Amino acid sequence: MRVLFVASECAPFVKTGGLADVIGSLPLALEGCGTEIRILLPAYPSLSELASNATSVAHLEDFFGGQAEIKSVTADGLHLLLLVAPHLYDRAGGLYLTPAGRDWPDNYRRFAALSFAGAEICSSGVGDWVPEVVHVHDWQTGLLPAYLSQRPDRSPPVVMTIHNIAYQGLVDRSHLSELRLDKRLYTPDGLEYYGEISCLKAGITFSQKITTVSPTYADEILTSDMGFGLEGLLRARRDDLIGILNGIDVNLWNPETDAALGRPYSVRSHRRKRDNKFDIETRFQLRSSIGPLFCVISRLTQQKGIDLLLTAIPRLMAANANLIVLGSGDQWLEQQLQVAASEYCDQMRVVIGFDETMAHMLLGASDAILIPSRFEPCGLTQLYGLRYGAIPIVARTGGLADTIIDANHASLTADCATGIQFAAGDSAAFEHAINRCCKLYQNPSLWSKMIGRAMRHSVGWDQSAADYHHIYTDLVSWKLKSTAV
Repeated sequence: MRVLFVASECAPFVKTGGLADVIGSLPLALEGCGTEIRILLPAYPSLSELASNATSVAHLEDFFGGQAEIKSVTADGLHLLLLVAPHLYDRAGGLYLTPAGRDWPDNYRRFAALSFAGAEICSSGVGDWVPEVVHVHDWQTGLLPAYLSQRPDRSPPVVMTIHNIAYQGLVDRSHLSELRLDKRLYTPDGLEYYGEISCLKAGITFSQKITTVSPTYADEILTSDMGFGLEGLLRARRDDLIGILNGIDVNLWNPETDAALGRPYSVRSHRRKRDNKFDIETRFQLRSSIGPLFCVISRLTQQKGIDLLLTAIPRLMAANANLIVLGSGDQWLEQQLQVAASEYCDQMRVVIGFDETMAHMLLGASDAILIPSRFEPCGLTQLYGLRYGAIPIVARTGGLADTIIDANHASLTADCATGIQFAAGDSAAFEHAINRCCKLYQNPSLWSKMIGRAMRHSVGWDQSAADYHHIYTDLVSWKLKSTAV
């Protein structure tokens, strides 16, 4: 079966967050199910060397303000289709942001172009490769199924995955013609969203199946609190909405073979984590902690609950624990974390920015990872924490609730606890969770068993890839039957 993925980022080539990790790992798992994947990506500057060695497979004339071509290349086991359009993607700054940290003013055009190119591939194929299903991801590719609705005779079925419904890609309706969208699509049952165009709504409306990244999040986005204005549409499409947990690349995230760790370890030798912990505390000039070493690896935003972390820091320090924070985000949160690190200079460090190697090192050294998100569609850091035996302390929301078994009396008695949950957005509950963690840590036998259970917990893609493959198979069968009729 041939499936086209269309996404705005893909690890290890270009990444701002968890979306890239999913696009870089899920296709590899799907190929084990007999699915042939091609991934369409914009050719950002970081992909220029890869693009220079790629084979041109299509030319796109008069393409949203310039000339473009699609190039094909295989790298790191992934089959990539690179949309080379310098006028849209070859610029300094980030994928979505200017060097000053603001959204590119033409993001609507840049990602409409990505969607349009995907629709062209769906209609014409690449050489003799024609997709039977197309799988789009988040608002940046949400217009693709709308474009396909304008050419229904040549359209494969579409799966739309919502990774985070809070980001919807709103566009002024005056751009409708510029984006090559039929004005008849601009209705409350189509693209229109409170007087604007919503790229995410387009994806939901015109796709045959909608998935999101955890079962609990699939339920949450049906509510007014977490549906961000799209809950009514999603409730109407409830039968087509499926929550499928994200997984991680268990070969890339493997403490037994991780070159970033001074002392690699397995579930059978996880006590070596103590040596990694000593190395990290020495590296950051922290005192040797009596309590746990906690880490935070996150965007530093209120959505991620970093303001709750600030409130909890005195409680954590009083427990004789150490804390290392890695991430970047809102300036005021970065500054407040740095102020706290100055106050607790022998117990806390903050590293502003993101360093993939440092993330691996922290997971391999930390006793626990703090994830106090107010909402979290799936989350990947708790899965990394499980894999590395860094016990996840998580808010009870979205995929965090689906992947972590709380260490309450029942689960400890049944010998199945893998972490600690607390009520999302509740600072007192978060502090209580930290206290529970510190108490468990003081029982070495109980703590060691919990690490072992965490590291044995399934965090890969096997089951979820099978679930996606089943969706694709059903859609191909549906398309054949509808075409026959």
